[in-house]
Amino acid sequence: MRICEIFPVIVFGAFLAACSPSTADDGSDATAALHGLLDEHWEAATAEKVFFRMDPDAWRMNGELSEHNPEARARREQFNETILSKLAAIRIDDLGPDDQLSYRIFKYERETERESYRQPAHFFFPITSMFGYHTYFAEAPSNMSFLSASDYDDYLVSLADFRRYNREHIEVLRDAIEAGYTHYCGSISGYAATIAQHIVADAEKSRLFVPFTRFPGSIDAAQRQQYTSKGKELINSVIVPGYEELLEFFVSEYLPACRKDVAVTSLPGGDDYYQYLIGYFTTTDMTAAEIHELGVSELNRIRAEMQDIIDDVGFEGDFKSFIDFLREDPQFYASSDAELLGRVALICKTAEGELPRFFTLLPRATYKIAGDPNRGGFYVPPSGDGTDSGTYFVKTGDLKSIPLYSLESLSLHEGVPGHHLQSTLAQELDLPEFRRDLYHSGFGEGWALYSERLGLEMGFYTDPYNNFGRLTYEAWRACRLIVDTGMHAFGWSRQQAVDFMLANTALSVADINGEIDRYITWPAQALSYKIGELKIRELRARAEAALGPEFDIRRFHDMLVGNGSLPLTVLEEMVTNWISEEAR
Repeated sequence: MRICEIFPVIVFGAFLAACSPSTADDGSDATAALHGLLDEHWEAATAEKVFFRMDPDAWRMNGELSEHNPEARARREQFNETILSKLAAIRIDDLGPDDQLSYRIFKYERETERESYRQPAHFFFPITSMFGYHTYFAEAPSNMSFLSASDYDDYLVSLADFRRYNREHIEVLRDAIEAGYTHYCGSISGYAATIAQHIVADAEKSRLFVPFTRFPGSIDAAQRQQYTSKGKELINSVIVPGYEELLEFFVSEYLPACRKDVAVTSLPGGDDYYQYLIGYFTTTDMTAAEIHELGVSELNRIRAEMQDIIDDVGFEGDFKSFIDFLREDPQFYASSDAELLGRVALICKTAEGELPRFFTLLPRATYKIAGDPNRGGFYVPPSGDGTDSGTYFVKTGDLKSIPLYSLESLSLHEGVPGHHLQSTLAQELDLPEFRRDLYHSGFGEGWALYSERLGLEMGFYTDPYNNFGRLTYEAWRACRLIVDTGMHAFGWSRQQAVDFMLANTALSVADINGEIDRYITWPAQALSYKIGELKIRELRARAEAALGPEFDIRRFHDMLVGNGSLPLTVLEEMVTNWISEEAR
């Protein structure tokens, strides 16, 4: 039973309808046609194992891997065109309110996918300074449940298929070199290390060997030995040679062809591509100039609030001196990984206890907290089939990278009421399959950043340093609007962006350098956080002003997260209609 069957009143798609629902007879043909088309598309996407606009951090293996050759890309493009043609034959006015919402979202996705085939995104997607198909492949087992023999059978198939999968991605990157679409040299100069770490002499040292160290009780000793032996064989004969092949290609071919200009707009068609990325990640039609100006305005507001805290704690010195104090004083850092994870756990558990004051609609799925020395401060949702939990990964092994005053903001963002609540709830709602794992960065990251601020109402940030930490995170997101557009649209150098972040955030020098390389190699993605958060705050203020004492924060939040991930334009329309319904 899904949550919407338990709480049938929480079905907010109805508020998007501009007219009265059709009767079942009047809309039955259109309804059947839409549902049939959604099923057809989901079946094809499942077969392709390529799901447009799904959070890449949640990638999992499942038998044979997806295809990334030109023929497969052309096949998917043609299928998308076929789906759009069939969708055009369905009259949205003949659908009921919930199906109208699905229609609008589905059409938005298919039209965005159509545009993606006209852009060079596939040349860049295989790798960024933060990750790549090869790192997601190695990290996938930590996102997966191994509960039966069939899980191990599928995993072995995935390992065996890595040779083809890897070579297809290498060919895509080779085509990118020929077309002139490579990453900026300064942002990928040390990238070879992300490949080399998976070239191991002992198969048991591979991250891909971990599933063979913890079998479920249903698998007997003989089976365990067979799976372990086969796993070692594939790691030695397929995985390690594959990473060696990728490393050789990267060092000898890709890196020498890296681009010399920071801006993605320096490439052929780069202006159109950057605008496409802005639209893709923010789900708005904002321009780079508008976003840049918004960032400057937000940063000025946040800096004023930060200065108030500096004055309140009685610090004698300027902003830079206070930031240096925060970066250097031992009191702001955990003494061990265990202490760090323990503090995170207490924050998360406290936040869970506050949720009923702000929501009536809550997910059933749980989440765990896990240390990750390679990468931290991110969330991976569960698979949605009830066999696993979500995971909030915290960076361990480098205690200076996560100051204690940032833990409340970070945990509310990644756990609850942030990513875990929103994404797992979407999986449990009675929605079409394509909407359950859909991830619009503007909505998802906007909601998570809004959740950081909601912590003020939940009782967090009572310590002024923690509240300053909240504001440093908010300033960081405002700076993204400035430096991302600055580098890609207004001629900023990489060093100019680094210096700006150093002067306006409390991030460490190492973290800032990593962040700037992220923005260079993953253009526009970081714009989504602030733009989404500001839109949600704007919509809440609009609802509060219109409804006055009748405004119910729990119903408002339920409505926001009660339809899965939405483009911000659709979200705004939905809130407008919700306000009208609430005012009746």
